[in-house]
Formats: sequence, C-alpha cells, structure tokens
Amino acid sequence: MKFLRNKIDQLKKPFGKGEKWEKFAPAVNALDTFLFVPDHTTQKGAHIRDAVDLKRTMITVVLALVPALIYGIYNTGYQYLHQLNGGDVAFWDAFVHGLWKVLPMIVVSYAVGLTIEFIFAIYRGHEVNEGFLVTGLLVPMIMPVDIPLWMIGISVAFAVLIGKEAFGGTGMNILNPALLARAFAFFAYPTYMSGNKVWVSEATNVDAVSGETILGSLAAGHDVHFSMFNMFSGAIPGSVGETSTLWILVGAALLIFTGVGSWRIMLGSVIGGTAMGLLFNLWGANDLMNFPWYQHLLVGGFAFGTVFMATDPVSAAQTVRGKWIYGILVGFLCIMIRVFNPAYPEGVMLGILLMNVFAPTIDHYVIEGNIKRRKKRLAASKLKTA
Repeated sequence: MKFLRNKIDQLKKPFGKGEKWEKFAPAVNALDTFLFVPDHTTQKGAHIRDAVDLKRTMITVVLALVPALIYGIYNTGYQYLHQLNGGDVAFWDAFVHGLWKVLPMIVVSYAVGLTIEFIFAIYRGHEVNEGFLVTGLLVPMIMPVDIPLWMIGISVAFAVLIGKEAFGGTGMNILNPALLARAFAFFAYPTYMSGNKVWVSEATNVDAVSGETILGSLAAGHDVHFSMFNMFSGAIPGSVGETSTLWILVGAALLIFTGVGSWRIMLGSVIGGTAMGLLFNLWGANDLMNFPWYQHLLVGGFAFGTVFMATDPVSAAQTVRGKWIYGILVGFLCIMIRVFNPAYPEGVMLGILLMNVFAPTIDHYVIEGNIKRRKKRLAASKLKTA
C-alpha cells in the first residue's frame, strides 16, 4: 500500500495549491479519497471521530446491491434463453447474455453521471461528491433491460443536473436521484418503460419472446403463471435488479447490520404495504385487489424500493418517529397506486417520490410535537414544585 500511496502523492503534485493544475485538484482528490481515508484531522474543539466516512458508507450500499445485481444479470439471460429455447438454461449461458446486456447500462450510467459530477466539482472548486457511487448503480438496476443506452444517459443527466446539482449537490437533493432518472425515462419514453415487450431481453425483436410482468398480467386481467417460489427467488420478468426479493433481503441485512440503512423505514414500509394489501383483499373488486397481500410484497419493485430507495438518508425522514411514519406511508402508497392505476401497475416509484416531498414536513411536525410535549412536562413540573 505504501507503494500505491507514494505513486498517488507523486500524481497529485502538479495539482497542489499554487501549482499549474490546481483547478483540477478535485478530480485527483476523488481518486485519492476513494482509495485512502483522508489524512486531514481537526486539532481542537469537540468533534465526532469515525473511521467510516461518506465514501465508505456509499461503498457499503454498493456492496449491498451486488447480490441483487448479480442475480439480475443472470435472470436477464435466463428469461431470454428460457423463453427462446425452453427447458433448463445453463447458468453461464444466462449470465454471459445478461452481462452483455447489463454491463453497458452500468458503464453509461457511471460515465455520464461522474462526468457531470467532476465538471461541477471543478467549476465550483469543491471535492467530488460520493453520492453517485450508489446512484450510478441504482439507475441501470431499475430500468428495463432493452432501454436504449442513450435514454439512460439522458435520464442520468437529467437526474444529476435537475435533481442534485440544481439544489447544491449531494446531501441537498429533495428527491431520490435514481428514482428521478426512472421517472424522467417513464414520462419521456413511455413505450420503452411499460408494456409487455420491454421486461425481457430482445422481446421486441424475437417473436418467441414476450415479457409481461406479474403486475402487468393482473392489470390486464390475465392469469399469473408464476409460483410463489418464482416470485421470491426472482425468476420472473422485470427490471434488471428488482425481481429477486431473496437477494434484496441479503442486501438489506448488510445495510441493517452496518447501520447504514434504516430498519425502521424498511419495516414501516412492509407494515404499510401489508395493511393496504389486506384492505384491498377484503375489497376484492379486481384482480390486483384480489392478489394476496403477501405476494404484493414480493413482486414489482416493492422490496427493492423499500430497501434501497426509501432508505435514502438524504431524501427520507430523519427523525425516529418520522421514519416510522414515512415508511408506513411509503408502503401504503406503493400498493394503493399500484392497484388504482392500471395504466401504471408499478406504484413504488411514485409512492417513494411523493413521500420524498413530504419527508421534511413529517420531520417538522414530529419535532414540533416533541417541543410541545416537553413544554407541557415542564409546565406540569413547575405546578408540582409550586
């Protein structure tokens, strides 16, 4: 590591203060702090000391995404080859096809997003923000596999420019940037984001391949041919990384164990989704309402959105009680939008984005409520003393 440290120090010399390339220092510092913990420390005053900085937090989220990503790559190839040839599909055949389709999506997402992040860091003279380490991987995982790469690039550019940089960068955004990218793609290019020909690789080019999702089938009044195990394991058509509840739960366990993700928001979302699903089961007016409540939690983007989107530390509620309220309402809205909007049977994106807007209001009233209760306790204690 000392060899690498010395090489990076040599590389940074022309970018030091007063040197020729000083303006471009944020780009080199980004590489340095990605590999090594920053060596600048405080000398006096009260400060919180922690070995885990924002980059390490973001990398933990990336690691939590890896199981769902790897399965998503495999499932992309499996869905295509299984529908094309039938029967069993060799793991490596499916994985190679999936990697061939998904890897360019990841490359484009990171290339566009990081380029914009570096340009703004150099222009504003601050360090490169770490938030896009996660956003850059989230975006391709919540997109249909065959969406054109240029659409991913434009969606990422919109999310970073309008969703983040317009508000001041990482930590200042109101909405989850990855969901904003998906929302932009959905409304700008709806034919590439919905229907039964976008969720399985090559479905639009090969007659033998179709790709209707479970929610799409229910919204159209068709029967569901997938088992409960298929829904849980993720062997169903859908966005690249959203289908496997099993591997998403593995990522959730890592986020909860490391304290990076809020278990209160995750559990609150499950409680809200369960309550809404039970209410619709009692109502039972159509196929989506009759769909068992526990299966609502397994299909679509519910699990992925609950674990990786709703828990975004910037756009989610910050107070303890606010996280419970926020999570429950996210789950509640996700299932309600899914059922009431047959034109868009996946309500997770809109449910979370809507609650992103109300998260500061929830925190405001939670804090105001705490202040009022403390004032009442203080007044009561003064009366007893008197």
